[in-house]
Amino acid sequence: MKAIVVEDEFLARQELEYYIQTYSNIEITGSFEDGLDVLRYVQDHEIDAIFLDINIPSLDGVLLAHNISKFSRKPYIIFITAYKEHAAEAFEIEAFDYILKPYSESRITSMLHKLEATYARDYMQADPGTASASSSASIPATAPPQDGNDSVGSSRAFVRPSAGTATPALQGKLSLWKNDNIHVISVDDVYYASASEKITEVFTRRDRYTVHASITDFQALLPDDYFFRCHRSYVVNMSKIREIVPWFNSTYLLRLHDLNDEVPVSRSKVKEFRQLMHI
Repeated sequence: MKAIVVEDEFLARQELEYYIQTYSNIEITGSFEDGLDVLRYVQDHEIDAIFLDINIPSLDGVLLAHNISKFSRKPYIIFITAYKEHAAEAFEIEAFDYILKPYSESRITSMLHKLEATYARDYMQADPGTASASSSASIPATAPPQDGNDSVGSSRAFVRPSAGTATPALQGKLSLWKNDNIHVISVDDVYYASASEKITEVFTRRDRYTVHASITDFQALLPDDYFFRCHRSYVVNMSKIREIVPWFNSTYLLRLHDLNDEVPVSRSKVKEFRQLMHI
């Protein structure tokens, strides 16, 4: 995975590059201070991610991201800034993440983990031999995996459409495919699930499953008493929440026991979430 860093403050750039090199396998192919230089570079070079400051010379980071988001092959954009007020614009252009300065080591490492996992899902699962050459790699929507060539750190899986998985709230179990076998896990072991179109990723303490079903269909398999749809793309196990962090626009980020991942609560779900958590 290749990335560039766009930051005009030398010390901040050094610190960010240190975190990337220490906590990920991402290759930094370039560092820039000027927005126009970045625009010229990405037109001639294929990159997978951009760590982008907003307050940079020539062309500010938001305008630069708007331009890059129109490319046929869109890199993941991670904003790195000291200003909260641009967060709404960042999510309008589907930025991957929005990191505030000063840097939090745990926040950076969590983001890097998610970034590499998302990259693996999007580009590596279809065919490891051709993934880097294709930006439209897709995952079969109905068939179970046919071989053991899974992406690093994850398990390709899907819920088997049978009566055995229709009532997990009573049985307390989920039947998931992993490689060519069906694995039965406890519903209690699910920390959260996140959606990407018709694909749902299910996270336990030690594993990640890719479920070939919408997050709405997967949520129907979970007990309502402690699983909550906190965002249109996330379902969280309420019993796994260890910290509730206030975020922009009166929303929250949820930090979970045993994991570095953070799960968002959307504005439309805040009122219901507060009632459930007695906030």
